[in-house]
Amino acid sequence: MPVERLLPSQEARDLLALTTELARDELAPLAAEYEEAERFPREQFRLLGKSGLLGLPYPERWGGGEVPYEVYLQVLEEIAAAWMSIGVGLSVHTMSCFALVHHGTDEQRDRWLPAMLEGDLLGAYALSEPHAGSDAASLSTRARRDGDQYVVNGTKAWITHGGEADFYTTMVRTSDADVSCLLIDGSTPGLAAGKPERKMGLTGSTTAQLQFTDARVDADRLLGEEGAGLRIALSSLDSGRLGIAACAVGLAQAALDEAVAYAKGRTQFGRPIIEFQGLEFLLADMAAAVDSARATYLDAARRRDSGMSFRRQASVAKLVATDAAMKVTTDAVQVLGGAGYTRDFPVERYMREAKVPQIFEGTNQIQRVVIARTLRDAP
Repeated sequence: MPVERLLPSQEARDLLALTTELARDELAPLAAEYEEAERFPREQFRLLGKSGLLGLPYPERWGGGEVPYEVYLQVLEEIAAAWMSIGVGLSVHTMSCFALVHHGTDEQRDRWLPAMLEGDLLGAYALSEPHAGSDAASLSTRARRDGDQYVVNGTKAWITHGGEADFYTTMVRTSDADVSCLLIDGSTPGLAAGKPERKMGLTGSTTAQLQFTDARVDADRLLGEEGAGLRIALSSLDSGRLGIAACAVGLAQAALDEAVAYAKGRTQFGRPIIEFQGLEFLLADMAAAVDSARATYLDAARRRDSGMSFRRQASVAKLVATDAAMKVTTDAVQVLGGAGYTRDFPVERYMREAKVPQIFEGTNQIQRVVIARTLRDAP
């Protein structure tokens, strides 16, 4: 069922209408086929670029839409409701552009950002490593300065779009004490992607390791100064977590819609099963979880748009929304009963896709750590 949204302008309403039409007509009909075939939807990302949806929260000067984060996240929710892999991919691409937008020089932005925002290029965010996931300060990939280049060696893990991306916003260790950020071209000699991971869900979204072997990266691809990498990574994650929250809400909304439609059409004992109190209450709890999760990401986005601190609210939104998606998709399978356990209906795929948002962009256990520390450190 359509979500009634409070939007700040007619332009925002028009953008949401365009997104809804694109998601319904161009994305949703392909989702099950591509996910089952584990096929990466590169052409669909190009379509988003041509439609102006790959750079929504970034400045118009470089090809972005310059829309409030509150609006961008609702666009993201609509896309994820139609096809979660595309929604997550758009969120990752947006986060991959963050470091250049906020920490690059105008010369760097003029050189690389237009192609990144207008759909010619697809990005990935390379922070995690096999032994440094949530503990970002322990990463070991090294970038040694050699004249006007860095020589990069190491392994990155769990990289969304690994092997598919055109550029990687990559956190590397430039000294024993310093972590720095490099914008690395996907075709760099010495950079290779591993075999895609075999995953429970989001099978249309490629996830792979990246191996750097004496990969030479021009020094002008350093974003910010040496040693700023962890600060850049954490600020990127604050915004990226809101993207994942919005995707999770979209997925939960899709599961709720499917469950309601099935409960209205399924008849037992002479009446639709939605009229039985056991199902009514279950569906009501699902709707309350979706609405509550949406409210958390919108609150955080509005704080971000106002220039307020939103780190705690971003972690709250990511925690609440992804836990809600896991619960709502599981309950949707229950509403459909045996049918929900088959691939004839999408809810079993939604349930599988709901698991990993509780893990990436910082596990939900890490979100609790972030929230607790903001409370501890508050004056």
